[in-house]
Amino acid sequence: MASRKSPFFNTATTLGKIVAFFGVSALCGVLAAGMLVPAASVAGSTAAIGMDFFDALPAELKQEPLSQPSKVVAKDGTTLATFYAENRTPVELDEISKDMQNAIVSIEDERFYEHNGVDLRGIARAAAHNFTSSSQQGASTLTQQYVNNVLINAKFLSGADKSDITYSGTKDLADKLREAKLAISVEKEFTKKEILQGYLNLVLFSGTNYGVEAAAERYFSVHAKDLNIQQSAMLAGMVQRPNTFDPIKNPDLTLKRRNTVLGAMLKTDSITKKEYDKAVKTKLGLKPKDVKSGCVAAKSANYFCDYVSHEIMKDPAFGKTKKERETLLYRGGLTIKTTLDPRLQKEAEKETTKTIPADDSSNMGSAIVTVEPGTGNILAMAQNKKYGSDPDDSSYTTYNLTAGRSMGGTNGFQGGSTMKPYTAIAWLEDGRHMWDKVNAQRRLYDANFHWKASCMPKGYVTVDGGYEPKNFDAGFRKPMTADYGLYWSINTATVNEASQLDLCKIADVTERVGLLNAATGKPITGANPSFVIGADPITPLAQATAFATFANKGEYCKNRALTSVTDAAGNSYKVPGESCEQVIDEQVIANLNGTLKRIAGTRVANGTIDKPIAGKTGTNNTASSTWFVGYSTGMATAAWTGRFDGNAQIKGVEINGKRYSNPDSSTLAAPLWLEYTKDVIDYYPAKGFGSKDSKPGKSPDHSDSPDNGPAGDAGDDNNDDD
Repeated sequence: MASRKSPFFNTATTLGKIVAFFGVSALCGVLAAGMLVPAASVAGSTAAIGMDFFDALPAELKQEPLSQPSKVVAKDGTTLATFYAENRTPVELDEISKDMQNAIVSIEDERFYEHNGVDLRGIARAAAHNFTSSSQQGASTLTQQYVNNVLINAKFLSGADKSDITYSGTKDLADKLREAKLAISVEKEFTKKEILQGYLNLVLFSGTNYGVEAAAERYFSVHAKDLNIQQSAMLAGMVQRPNTFDPIKNPDLTLKRRNTVLGAMLKTDSITKKEYDKAVKTKLGLKPKDVKSGCVAAKSANYFCDYVSHEIMKDPAFGKTKKERETLLYRGGLTIKTTLDPRLQKEAEKETTKTIPADDSSNMGSAIVTVEPGTGNILAMAQNKKYGSDPDDSSYTTYNLTAGRSMGGTNGFQGGSTMKPYTAIAWLEDGRHMWDKVNAQRRLYDANFHWKASCMPKGYVTVDGGYEPKNFDAGFRKPMTADYGLYWSINTATVNEASQLDLCKIADVTERVGLLNAATGKPITGANPSFVIGADPITPLAQATAFATFANKGEYCKNRALTSVTDAAGNSYKVPGESCEQVIDEQVIANLNGTLKRIAGTRVANGTIDKPIAGKTGTNNTASSTWFVGYSTGMATAAWTGRFDGNAQIKGVEINGKRYSNPDSSTLAAPLWLEYTKDVIDYYPAKGFGSKDSKPGKSPDHSDSPDNGPAGDAGDDNNDDD
């Protein structure tokens, strides 16, 4: 639209400046009288406001992007959650009903299409009213209101504190002058339709609902283009005092205000007398739809949503400071595409709550997290507890039981025998074999025993008082093959292997597959041999990711939850891509899988899954942490049950209506993994794990392990000496 010059503000000549000075002075008085500027502020500021001041006022409105909600999207495109400080969905003017356009103009600025941004006639009318009446009228045009909303939006986007933002009712004369000058500038730059569209997308209707589209959906469950006369009148009436004219909190006041708007629409010939008579007799007709912000409002995958929000909040790619990242998340209109597979998530949520209900008297947790081998993508993340905080209801927690503390989780849980495969890998990497014999009969390693640890200052470590691991079943204290010891999860077998190896090389295996001590956030060390049978705390997510390396022929892939992030303007933000590295020899993994696939296929699944699977059980001393981490070539899943409010014994505790005299991984964790995996394994390809080495003189199908037995761990007892 061509710029229009306003002679009133043309200060190019001396005469123009003189006229402008007196014009500004006059305008100050009119603004003070007609725009509800306190008289005291006028007395103190009018004398100081001259041409220099007015010239210094900005003549161009800097428009920032509209504050828009961000959404977290699953792998299939479904929305998991919405984050917003302002619930807003911007729409074009032709997507807003004509009734709504007419309603807002009729009640807020009936001369909108006639003035040039500042309505002097309206100001004079308001001034006359305010001088002669006990009630007060304002005279800000829609354009001025639009300017004010743009300025507020810009302040919010800059991270300004609410106390630094000037709202209606708190403005002084300088604020009003700036608003007036900017309104005139806006009218030169934009068409009336553009201004009206901008206003209807910016304005607050109630609470956190901004813009007419969000308001229409909030109160009537319709789109803005479908608003009828009475609905439009109600919404238009709300913008004057959104908290007062809230139809849910104050329906009678809102109805009265709506009818006032209908009267204004009749006066401006926006509706006929017949339409007015019909509309004014109708009820409000609300069909409210509550749209909540954040992960607490998500219908599914709340804890994954929380994990994603932590990813955004800690990554400098989304802002230099935490405040900038928070502003972007809640106001930047981000579309955050993620790796989550809703098919797996649905089953994971079903099975975790089925195993241990959220409100179970035991107050125990159950959790499932699935990672895709070859990508590191998190496919599912679920637990039995409800997301939220209620001090009087133990079924709620905000702790993500699958993740570490820095990602909204815990300090982890003792891994028990799920840690034993790492010693087996170090054993194989040392040139040994799964058929080699180990002395599982030995229990005591006295205080003088030197555990080789090349990364420690002395090159070895000792254990004060000695180290005496125990087995769950005393009958397994005997010489056996490494394969047999791992299959039956014999503590004394794994510890004897470790006594012949370098503890630092075993710890190095855990570091290569991304496993950390969850309490410290640092790599597991070889400072104490108890780590080989699970004394260190780890997270289910880290263990699922590590075991995905076993499923992927020794190639480790870092976790990832985000696949892309774009903002409302279409700008893309850098997110971690797939990051994989071969960290263990493929044949070493094939030899390990030769044992682990029998644990999963024979001891846990017992033939109920006809696809190649592998995995490992795990239980700590008190059974307050029990695991099964199992995998196919298409997915690796850690299933965990236990305490997250302490390390108390669960023996004899009633869990989901049953009491267990000797609980272990077979009690809850392994069945949880099995029931879930049976439902989802076909979604991702499950291929063979490769062929293990054969002992010379034996057929490739030899097995030193029995083909049946309980799913639990014959030796699961980590004997934590820490």
